[in-house]
Order: sequence, then structure tokens, then C-alpha cells
Amino acid sequence: MQIELISQADDELYAAFHRLVPQLTNNNPPPSLNDLTALVREPSSTLMVARNDQGEIIGALTLTVYRVPTGIRSIIEDVIVDNSARGQGIGEALVKHAIRVARERGAGNITLTCNPMREAANRLYQRMGFKKRETNAYQILL
Repeated sequence: MQIELISQADDELYAAFHRLVPQLTNNNPPPSLNDLTALVREPSSTLMVARNDQGEIIGALTLTVYRVPTGIRSIIEDVIVDNSARGQGIGEALVKHAIRVARERGAGNITLTCNPMREAANRLYQRMGFKKRETNAYQILL
């Protein structure tokens, strides 16, 4: 397995996200090729994928690192591991790589959220040292 930072959106990436996103959520459709291109071009975002030994994309993660008045923040979003590859350390490898990249870019911490129903993912994050924050998360639909 290898972790790769994506620098260009292509048909392979598009097909992988059409396979992976429904395994993460039914609330949002998979991204279009234009959406993936915009994501890859976004300076604050880093899209990384995990590939198996045959070179197939079996996982993905997006890391966003951005500056605010109080410092440099980072967020991990949309960690997805293909159902066929779960339990093999793919998610952990992706998160460890994201931690390295965030640290290199000057972030002092990383925030992530995880649906409570994703029990294995929640256990992974806690095992890796992420602490559950007591905070109120708010959202408004636009």
C-alpha cells in the first residue's frame, strides 16, 4: 500500500470517488470531475489517496490547512476506506500521512469530526491520540 498526494484529477480518480463516496455517506453525491479538479487546485486543500499493491485507489482523505488570526489550523475531512480494504491499516496510514503534512505546513493541531455510528473509525481516531472535544458544532444550510 502507498499513500499519494493527488496533483491532477482524472477519470481514475473520478471513478474511485464514485465508488468510495457512497460507502461514506448517502447525504452527498460523489464529486464531478470538475469538483475534483477544483479540489486539487485549491491551495489550502490536499487530497491524498491510498493505493493497494495493484495500484488501485482503495482509500482517500482530504486535509485542509489554513491561516486564521490565531494561528494555522488544519482539518481532516472525508476519510474513506473501501469496504474491501477495511481493517488493513489504510485509514491509519492516511491519517498519519495527513498529520505529517499538516505539521510540515505549520499547523499545531488537527480537527476532525466523525459520525458516532462509525464505531471503527471513532476507535481508530482515539487510538491514534485524537481527543473528543466538548464543543458545540453548528451548521447552517445555504
